[in-house]
Amino acid sequence: MGHRAHSRRAALTAALLAATLTASLAAGCTGQGGDDARAPHHTPTRVPPPNPSLTAAGSPLAVKIDNVPAARPQTGLGAADVVYAEQVEGGLSRLMAVYATKLPQAVGPVRSVRESDLELLRQFDRPTLAFSGAQRKLLPLIDKAPLRAESPDEAPEAYYRGTGKAAPHNLYLHPARLLPAAPGKTALTTGFRYGPAPAGGTPATSRTVRYPAARFTFTWSPERNGWLVAMDGTPTVTTDGTRMAPATVVVQHVKIRTSRYHDMLGNHTPYTETVGSGQAEVLRDGRSFTATWSRPAAADGTTFTAADGSRMDFAAGQVWVVFAPAP
Repeated sequence: MGHRAHSRRAALTAALLAATLTASLAAGCTGQGGDDARAPHHTPTRVPPPNPSLTAAGSPLAVKIDNVPAARPQTGLGAADVVYAEQVEGGLSRLMAVYATKLPQAVGPVRSVRESDLELLRQFDRPTLAFSGAQRKLLPLIDKAPLRAESPDEAPEAYYRGTGKAAPHNLYLHPARLLPAAPGKTALTTGFRYGPAPAGGTPATSRTVRYPAARFTFTWSPERNGWLVAMDGTPTVTTDGTRMAPATVVVQHVKIRTSRYHDMLGNHTPYTETVGSGQAEVLRDGRSFTATWSRPAAADGTTFTAADGSRMDFAAGQVWVVFAPAP
């Protein structure tokens, strides 16, 4: 009986410990029904190995990244192959970073997904999407989208809370806990083409794109052979001390309309239409090139055409695409 009683006490202790851990994670995890709710406050010690069968060959990682001043400096942004900047509620901005050629040790702060992100990601082959939450009514669309959704609800072991910022601006991702390895350049099915600069263009030293409550400024740096990024007038530096300087910046003029969703304050979410065609400006090699963009269907990449009708090539290196309201 003593042995049985001891076994019962051990089992009860284990059950209580498991319940406590579950409650703790539930309190700390981002519920997909809420926008940017809380997520794990610590780095889990048990890390299951990534399952290669869950990641299709050539499938990149896309991460929604916070971009308000309280979230800066960001982590892991310099390793992205493509960074998309989009307008969100209140005229603010958020970033979508796409990783294919290398995976940084950490990325963040991670924030919530928007409806138009699902359309933007259709150009990739079943990408893994890391995000912190979503509107409850958006969940069925996420479930149906041709992507692998990995919020802290699905992969709590991949996320942790940093100590340098206040919630909700301190949720970070360990990419290696979602993907076994970087998929490589073939995963970048964006339609972008890289090569020598085309003829023409005009010399450019700086370009600013404004949203109602945010702005991006790109200043040409011959020393970096790239465009130094500033957000809201402040130089953009990652947590490792590197100043962001993408080789190519694309100002893509798109229709930004009101979606059917809104945030907790009642502000309607802008919907950025990335399927269609329109005007664009491509910055590379210290010059500005007038271009047009075309993406006939959601599953297509986006092609850019120079003023003379030739395909617009980008400079080798990181590309920033800023979605600007069409005039």
